[in-house]
Amino acid sequence: MYRKIIRLSCLLLSAAGLFAQGSFFLKSGDTVVFYGDSITDQRLYTTFAETYAVTRFPNLDLKFVHSGWGGDRVSGGGGGPIDVRLTRDVYPYRPTVMTIMLGMNDGRYRTFDQELFDTYAAGVKSIVKNVKSTIPGIRIMLIEPSPYDDVTRPPLFTDGYNAVLVRYGKFLRELARSESLSTADLNSSVVEELGKANTIDPEGAKKLLPDRVHPGAGGHLLMAKALLKSWNAPATVTVVEIDTASGIAARSENTNVTGLKVESAISWDQADKALPMPLDMKDAGVALAVRSSDVIQALNQELLRVGPLPAMRYRLKIDGEDLGVFTKEQLSDGINLAVLPSTPMLKQAAEVHAITLRHNNIHFVRWRQVQVPLEPALAHKQAAMDALDALDSDLIQQQHAAAQPKPHHYELTPEGAQ
Repeated sequence: MYRKIIRLSCLLLSAAGLFAQGSFFLKSGDTVVFYGDSITDQRLYTTFAETYAVTRFPNLDLKFVHSGWGGDRVSGGGGGPIDVRLTRDVYPYRPTVMTIMLGMNDGRYRTFDQELFDTYAAGVKSIVKNVKSTIPGIRIMLIEPSPYDDVTRPPLFTDGYNAVLVRYGKFLRELARSESLSTADLNSSVVEELGKANTIDPEGAKKLLPDRVHPGAGGHLLMAKALLKSWNAPATVTVVEIDTASGIAARSENTNVTGLKVESAISWDQADKALPMPLDMKDAGVALAVRSSDVIQALNQELLRVGPLPAMRYRLKIDGEDLGVFTKEQLSDGINLAVLPSTPMLKQAAEVHAITLRHNNIHFVRWRQVQVPLEPALAHKQAAMDALDALDSDLIQQQHAAAQPKPHHYELTPEGAQ
């Protein structure tokens, strides 16, 4: 099955998805603060996006701070009123980029209410004004509220709650135009993909948003994909085309090919400039999200084409690790290495994601278990916070070091050859 996906995803690779680092929304030196309610507080769509950024752009100096708090509205919530939230959870990090996703709780889970909407609109405008005046030059991205699941289960009232959130999102687009802000739609594409998932696997689709509000990992992957596309994230990891007739690498994008030998076996070395996006296909929700969306085509193209080839079938090894047997037609059409289950590149990217999760967990402990609840300040509180900040910084350095691609040796051997 995965070979069919490999072939299809490569055929769908278009010029629009080719590597274009200069157009990516984030720039070296950026600090991104993700601000929002419990959906941001889950630290899933945000960590997917973070890992993508540091693995696809390993030479960019990027930092990410996750500042979501469950139950938040534009006025604040359990973490304090909005002025406290901004002063404590945003401004100290001096972000150059801030994403804001609020609205799920502001509509109160009922039919559209003009008074509630007016409060929401005024609150978002106030947040934007406050942030802009406090951090001049900051790039603010307003995220349209993620979906309430009225797809896999019947709406609780006429038109459903997601229709209310869509109206809130329309307001955000209008505000962004007037204030020269960016927007990201994490609703419409996810709703469409939820519908596809519901057709493929109705019971599995319910688990993408188990309580209709908070996504599982698969639902967050769909949201991360939508956010990354709004950042103009490139689809391409690398592209390599080996022309065996002339004995050259006819095409190499975002990688360097050296030491090419075309004999009975074909071998070469590759020094890539990026890693694939690690996706845990053992997670049923993630696998369903991939099947129901364009996440592979949009974000994870690691293309290898080789031809013409005399033998019918070839075994591919990278660094001596057996990755399977492919027909000469598959290799000529192109295989997407990013969806193979255990390439050295994917394993390295998965290690990066594990560090992403660790450093965010450390920051969460510092913020939510030390800084906020231990008030008034205890004698050693600041020292504990400083130590956790230093540990977080160490992990971020480790994350960036782990994201640096390593050289790899490729071999294609005719099947049956010794």
